[in-house]
Amino acid sequence: MLVFSNAYELQAELPTSFSSLGLVPTMGALHQGHISLVERAIKENSHVIVSIYVNPTQFNRVEDLEQYPRNIDKDLETLAPYSNKIMVYIPTNEDLYPEGIKVKTYAFGTLTQYFEGAYRPGHFDGVATVIESLFTRINPTKAYFGEKDFQQVLVIKALVKLLSLNIKIISCPIIRAKDGLALSSRNALLSKEHLEKACVIYNILQKITENRGHWNVQQMRAYFFEKIEALSGFKIDYFAVADPKTLTPEEELIPSKNYRIFIAVYAGTIRLIDTIELRRK
Repeated sequence: MLVFSNAYELQAELPTSFSSLGLVPTMGALHQGHISLVERAIKENSHVIVSIYVNPTQFNRVEDLEQYPRNIDKDLETLAPYSNKIMVYIPTNEDLYPEGIKVKTYAFGTLTQYFEGAYRPGHFDGVATVIESLFTRINPTKAYFGEKDFQQVLVIKALVKLLSLNIKIISCPIIRAKDGLALSSRNALLSKEHLEKACVIYNILQKITENRGHWNVQQMRAYFFEKIEALSGFKIDYFAVADPKTLTPEEELIPSKNYRIFIAVYAGTIRLIDTIELRRK
């Protein structure tokens, strides 16, 4: 498997012409959710690059950056079955941030006004900064992101439009464990007790979607808080129902319109996010 820490050397390895180049940006600690992105990218492109980089500009707290799971050897082992179909880019700070690690600022409107944007100030500027750097260095045809970070996907689509980049952003379905918990690198940091309880989050969200025709947003929120607060060691950051295009929270739902639920919950010290469609009946 070809592994590069320098974008110039990576580009030199690509043929002078090819039909399409897929990019799967990751922060490592790879799991089946990442692999689903890799497999789709392989199906849809003649060449695929998987990047692994824990981006410091998108962390609000130093302790979160320090405790983020890292194991490059294990990640490369996870990617080994695809070694003849992908290249791996593990950039240094200097390669992605040649002028030093600095965060750019962007105007994304309502896309960053709520949820993660509100609870993690500057987070999406940090995400957009590193994605812009990756896109500039790799110049992919398509880039693949999971819908667990639905808000992030919309922000990156807006970034591509803002910068007039000819890159197609492919959003891929959430991959869940058998118990329903959305797969996340942070799940590895959960205690055994919290991991066993965390599956309840998805069950609660499913119950809410099943009752869209009977419950208003206030009742949905009350049910979510009641069930999560009953779990020892769990704390809610937010619960909201929003327009899936603007991410504007809604309190009154139009029966003929689709919405999306967004939640963030602490299980002990580990923060979990999830989202689910709230379809019209």
